[in-house]
Amino acid sequence: MPHPRAKVHRMFELVEPIGTVAFSEVTTEAFLALGMRNYWDGYFAGRAAPLGSASAEVVHAVFYNFADGEVARHIPWVWEKTTPQEAIAARERGSAAALRQMIGHLADSPGLVRVADLATLAALSAPTDGRALYAGLRTLDVPEEPVARLWHAATLLREHRGDGHNAALLAHGIGGTEAHVLLALSLGMRAQDFGRLRHLPEPRLTAVLDGLRGRGLVDAAGGFTDAGRETRQRIEALTDELAAPAYDVLSADELDELVARLELIAAAMKAVND
Repeated sequence: MPHPRAKVHRMFELVEPIGTVAFSEVTTEAFLALGMRNYWDGYFAGRAAPLGSASAEVVHAVFYNFADGEVARHIPWVWEKTTPQEAIAARERGSAAALRQMIGHLADSPGLVRVADLATLAALSAPTDGRALYAGLRTLDVPEEPVARLWHAATLLREHRGDGHNAALLAHGIGGTEAHVLLALSLGMRAQDFGRLRHLPEPRLTAVLDGLRGRGLVDAAGGFTDAGRETRQRIEALTDELAAPAYDVLSADELDELVARLELIAAAMKAVND
């Protein structure tokens, strides 16, 4: 059944920190053990692995939001050191261990099994059409262990939404690097202070900002114009709309239960991070 968009967006907020434990120090250590040189080798090997030994050009297109040349610094080099299958296993192993550390006693609670089951039901129900990374993840075996299964479900839901987000950006003519500028501004940050933009050569970032100014989305000081803010809001709304079908398989009561149980997990993770 269709659900309110506000609840769909809340699911994004709750799923995101679970899925992104894949980028934690624990998971990075698992990739370093495979011969990766640094965090970004592990990031690209693990996240791209469901696509097989894909080329840098393919990964750049699917991931969408990296500047030209960034992907090629890691792919195909990582496939000379490991295989997609090994990367998938390392990512799952490291992510499950990181999540278990973060949620403490909840990892062994009966409620964890229930939340993993509900999240997995949603995560396996969404359409794959036009969603390359989500479709790749759908081909993987679902872990039996509940903590790993919850992480896997969160990753599926995250990448399903991410594929839709890329479609929304394309529909609004926003490139991947431009999207990071809009995200930075929505967080109240200057573009040049945002992590994914800070390393860009100054001429490259200046050209991106000038392009957004030329379209009336960014003002002379580098902040949002009203049109820029509205564009960002439309993109987020369309992203939520495209993410919604994943939850249609759940009843209203089941989605409410899933949100409530994820709130407990989010609180436990926040307590650790604070």
